[in-house]
Amino acid sequence: MAEWEINKPIGQCAGSGKEIMAGEEYYGALVMAEEGLQRRDYCTEYWDNEKPEVFCFWKTKLPDPEQKKRIFIDDNMLMAFFERLENETDQEKINFRFVLALILMRKRAFKYDETVQEDDKEIWRLKVVGNSSKDKVDVINPHLNEEQIEQLSSQLGEILQTDL
Repeated sequence: MAEWEINKPIGQCAGSGKEIMAGEEYYGALVMAEEGLQRRDYCTEYWDNEKPEVFCFWKTKLPDPEQKKRIFIDDNMLMAFFERLENETDQEKINFRFVLALILMRKRAFKYDETVQEDDKEIWRLKVVGNSSKDKVDVINPHLNEEQIEQLSSQLGEILQTDL
C-alpha cells in the first residue's frame, strides 16, 4: 500500500500566502500532486476569485488552538467523498474508499447486503439507507489489515479535523 500523509491546517492560504486567522472560514481541499493526494487550504477570497482545481473540498473554520476540538462531520460530506472515488482505479484511492464505506456503515448510512466475486476482486454490495438516488453501492474489499485501516482512518480524521 502506498503511504501518504495529509497535513493539518497551518493557517495559511496555499494560493495567496495570506494568513488564515483562528475562527476565520476557509476552504480545505484535496489536490492531486506527484506524491498523491495532498491537503491545501485556501482563504475564501482566493477561493472565490481563483477557483483552484481540486479533487474535492469542504468549507470550515480554522479552529482556535486554545479551544477544545468539536467538529460535526456531516454524513452527506462523507457520502460525497465516497461517491467521488467511485470510478477510481488507483489502489490508494480504492483503499481510501473502502475505509470511507466502513465509516459510513458505522454511521448507519450503509448496510451490508452481499459479497460477489468479479474478476478476482471481492466486491461488497451495500444498501444505501435514507434519502439517496441509489439503492445500492459496490465497494472493492482490498483486504486491508487492521493497521492499514487504522492508518487510513487516522488520515481521514486529519483531513476532516475530527476523530473517526
